[in-house]
Amino acid sequence: MIPVRAEGLLREFADAGVLAPADVHVALRLGRLGSEQREPVLLAAALAVRGVRAGSVCVDLATVADSVVPDEDAPPVELAWPAEWTALEDSPVVAVGVDAPWRPLRLVDGLLYLDRYWQQEQLVRRELDERAARPAPAVDLTGLDVLFDGPAPDLQRLATAVAAGRWVSVITGGPGTGKTHTVARLLKVLLDQPGPPPRIALAAPTGKAAARLQESVLEQAAAVGLPLDLTASTLHRLLGWRPDSRSRFRHDAGNHLPYDVVVVDESSMVSLTMMARLLEALRPTARLVLVGDPDQLTPVDAGAVLSDLVHRPAADGAGAGLPDDARDAVDLDADERRQLRNGVVRLRVSQRYGPGIAGLAEAVRKGEADRVLELLDTGAELTLEPDTAALEERIRASAAELRSAAESGDAERCLALLGRHRLLCAHQRGPAGVATWNDRVGRLIGAVPGEWPPGAPLLITANDYENELWNGDTGVVVRTDDGLRAAFLRGTGPDLVPLSRLSAVHPAHALTVHRSQGSQFEEVAVLLPPASSPLLTRELLYTAVTRASRSVRIVGSEESVRAAIGRQVVRASGLRRRMDPPGGAQGTRGARSPLA
Repeated sequence: MIPVRAEGLLREFADAGVLAPADVHVALRLGRLGSEQREPVLLAAALAVRGVRAGSVCVDLATVADSVVPDEDAPPVELAWPAEWTALEDSPVVAVGVDAPWRPLRLVDGLLYLDRYWQQEQLVRRELDERAARPAPAVDLTGLDVLFDGPAPDLQRLATAVAAGRWVSVITGGPGTGKTHTVARLLKVLLDQPGPPPRIALAAPTGKAAARLQESVLEQAAAVGLPLDLTASTLHRLLGWRPDSRSRFRHDAGNHLPYDVVVVDESSMVSLTMMARLLEALRPTARLVLVGDPDQLTPVDAGAVLSDLVHRPAADGAGAGLPDDARDAVDLDADERRQLRNGVVRLRVSQRYGPGIAGLAEAVRKGEADRVLELLDTGAELTLEPDTAALEERIRASAAELRSAAESGDAERCLALLGRHRLLCAHQRGPAGVATWNDRVGRLIGAVPGEWPPGAPLLITANDYENELWNGDTGVVVRTDDGLRAAFLRGTGPDLVPLSRLSAVHPAHALTVHRSQGSQFEEVAVLLPPASSPLLTRELLYTAVTRASRSVRIVGSEESVRAAIGRQVVRASGLRRRMDPPGGAQGTRGARSPLA
């Protein structure tokens, strides 16, 4: 649907599928409020709205013509991009420069923001830089030799030492590289410091991730000597949800969180808005430890903060006072040493999967398409299949085994089988989408539409506090003496919930790759869409293959594999750039425009 009032460039870009109706409406509204009718300005405003909708914090006007992806269903068209964007510099709706008075749009160094996101990015930048410049906290690291019995320097030992000696640190690495193992030992180091024990908060973006973090830390609590009362919550719960606001919380700059150490797992899923709210709510002397994999899929909302923090330039003086473990880390390459100055340590060795999947994941991460295709031709562990025949046979066999265990009431075995094989899709809908394949698998196993037969896998799609089920949890229908129940895995074993008590629940024969983040399966089948799909990216393929512990089956064409590896998620952001402080020359009206 094209907005009826759209004319000129707005109409042309909307017809081409670049702009959605919402993008055009917001641009026209801003134009009316600011008495701005020039087409390049209105187009830039619409692109800024589109950028946020697509996950970017801003739009880079110098490269936007090469980075937009039109609607794949729209016919190809040659767009008339403006030759220059200088009209923005004297527009009544655009604030130009870092310290210009408020206007709805802000232009800084060629990046155009909706001002709300500029302010959030500046808050994150300011908090990070101020904490990096603050003198490092004193910490005794003599206990590392007891907690890590391997030879030094060891990357987990290094990550613990760096995080203990900084106000903000980042522990990254792929699945199974020991991130939570490291966090448990970091907490032990901090608890053993002289003085009152630090108050610790564990958090994650989703209820499922928080529950998994708490379970993982407590699994190691006895061995390491951690308190057994450590709990994890969602970031929303940690900050204090307010019923009158979707983006503000009870804890903020005027009401700090009462914690000395805050650990956030699955930080790759944290948006810019949430990171800004978290940083402003931290006490000035609180440590923040971000844990996650920046190579995985980015948040649903705008921003890719974890990736930005990993790749941003180090602030002046950052890295001073690094512990001996950091200075002795001779096995770090130049990029890892640069990241170390920002308190970033990447763990490398995965214990989740063997060398085959590890090699495939690393080749995908590095963008080595030829190597990926070579590895997918090696045999049973890694395969590339052009059609779904073998996949359907594997699904049928897996479903039959699950159905048998469910009919016998063996909930524990059902949950074990649930983690054996899973189909992952890029799309929610369409021929290669989750909805299509959930229906298709249901027909393969003879399920009746609208019913939940024994053995049917379930996906919870909204937090259910009454049943303590979280968005993303998976379970399976089991026949019991009391009728059909949904079995979910708990720390102490299966928990059986009557089907009538479940509200937000969907079939889970297939999951989107986004939904699979944080999960692990023995075998993973990845159904690739056509190469033209904009959802087909390197991050999506990397996330999908790293869900497997034993084997990966990719169903699709070689062209789709190459397209995925060659297409990275591009989210425009200014966090990776150095910005002049207020009053500097950058972006001022007297400077020559970088947009001409």
